[in-house]
Amino acid sequence: MLLTKRALCAADATATALLNCLVREVCAPDRQVWPDGGRLVVRLPRAGVLLRAGLARPPAGPTWRLTPPYEERRGDGGWIAAGWDRLADLVAGELELATGRANPEFLAQVGDSHAALVAILCARDAHDADDADDADGPDGGDGSPSTPGARAGQRVREPEAGLPERIGRYVESEQAMVAGHRFHPSPKARQGDVARWLPYAPEARARFRPHWLAVREELLAEEGDAEAFASLERLGPRVPAGHRLLPAHPWQLSLLDDRPVLRRALGEGLVQDLGPSGPEVVATSSVRTVYVPAADVFCKFSLDVRITNCVRKNAWYELSGAVVLNRLLGPVFAALGKRFDGCVLLGEPAYRSVALADPRLFEGLGVILRQGVGGLSGTPLLAGALADPYGTVLSGLPALATPDGALAWWDAYVARVAPPVLHAYLDHGVILEPHLQNVLVSVDADGMPIRAVFRDLEGTKLASGRWDEATAGLPSRVREALTYEPGRGWNRVVYCLLVNHLAEIAAAVADLHPELDGDLWPTARRHFASASDRPEMRALLAGVPLPAKANLRARWGRTADREAVYVQVANPLAPSTPFPG
Repeated sequence: MLLTKRALCAADATATALLNCLVREVCAPDRQVWPDGGRLVVRLPRAGVLLRAGLARPPAGPTWRLTPPYEERRGDGGWIAAGWDRLADLVAGELELATGRANPEFLAQVGDSHAALVAILCARDAHDADDADDADGPDGGDGSPSTPGARAGQRVREPEAGLPERIGRYVESEQAMVAGHRFHPSPKARQGDVARWLPYAPEARARFRPHWLAVREELLAEEGDAEAFASLERLGPRVPAGHRLLPAHPWQLSLLDDRPVLRRALGEGLVQDLGPSGPEVVATSSVRTVYVPAADVFCKFSLDVRITNCVRKNAWYELSGAVVLNRLLGPVFAALGKRFDGCVLLGEPAYRSVALADPRLFEGLGVILRQGVGGLSGTPLLAGALADPYGTVLSGLPALATPDGALAWWDAYVARVAPPVLHAYLDHGVILEPHLQNVLVSVDADGMPIRAVFRDLEGTKLASGRWDEATAGLPSRVREALTYEPGRGWNRVVYCLLVNHLAEIAAAVADLHPELDGDLWPTARRHFASASDRPEMRALLAGVPLPAKANLRARWGRTADREAVYVQVANPLAPSTPFPG
């Protein structure tokens, strides 16, 4: 019965994500979307089908808030139910007719995402049941063994157990993005069977011990701060003489264990397998990056697995690029922090890998060290968890209990997040990637935002023409990966900040207090007007449409994430704009 219930919830979330993408990227640009009372009607003009969804409330920005039931109608027939799999078929048919190209992978990816969400929801239920059993005693309170968590491959206790409360709440937020990206057709798709990935899934509240390798000193590859790994090394096992420690993600190691060069190195003692040990790490929202509370650092591992759009490996130029950006951006964020409420960029001071005669091992075993969150004031919370319409992180903040309080919270939120992003680009030529998974917001005891925290140098770029001298001596592939043409970079900033991030936070606030619909964006506009002397900002405040990344079209066309196309959506910063446009 539990599985059936959760499968239905997963079905609704999968259907909603598909329709969100369809409306934004296909039907709205073709002007085939219109409200009808409390419903939204969508026409697939090439397939000759009408779709209908419920509307939770009027939109509070450039996106609709769709709800079940989802229905279809052909010709003069009546409305009939359309499940997630039927919607996936219809979307695929419309895209094939629109593009003239088929994609035999698409339906399988949507199905994999749905199946993953079912597994995640069941694992969370099992974890919660174990917690309840533990509260009654080790036998579950009725004399029977407590086993659901073991069946799901998860630990019996909460991942935040034993952590300071503020860090525990941070961990909860990292692991709260259960349904994932609302505008992606397969937000939970990941390669491999469930048994292989579930023990490492943040949504299933995973924590685990890292796997340790001992690498001969002459084969250890590293750049950056030579002492950066010291706090992590103290947690690992004793290392044989002449070797250095290299932490590895257990899932990634299992994906590499058939590499002949690695097997030979292990056989010859060049690399020694020391096994899993030491304090546990916590899986964060990106899956491959883990937080190590005992050392207060993050380890960004490679994973040769496609998760949503991309295979999540650390390419060699990204390993070097992180260290370069960490050095170049230090002075930039020192200046931004003084100006904008102590905002910070979590540094990535070093990486470490192994130099063997197999480039895939250099990338696959490469790990980037990232600064931790223990020294931040307040309680850091993941922006994605605050925006999640299926979650409770935002509604649990006391500051949002009343409409007035929620509007003041939104005002403080935009003030902390938007100006540093805008001025990083306008004043310094730094293109941040402030999407919901790349930003933490520290809050005070009432939940009021006090500081923005940015992270992930992989998505951070430098505007070409402004950093040419600083990057002139870099290898060409590293320099290419670090830079964006300014216009392309501005589009990325605007999409991530406004469409992906602030529009979703605004929608979540409006879910709590629908009466704020007309107040949220005029309030936000003040924090953009401070830079209205710049041509980019004048256009933004005049209401030019915003670029929205087309994840559905990228998946259909099997386009690299860097080459994804954008579609236009209504700009909520315009003085008076009907939504959606």
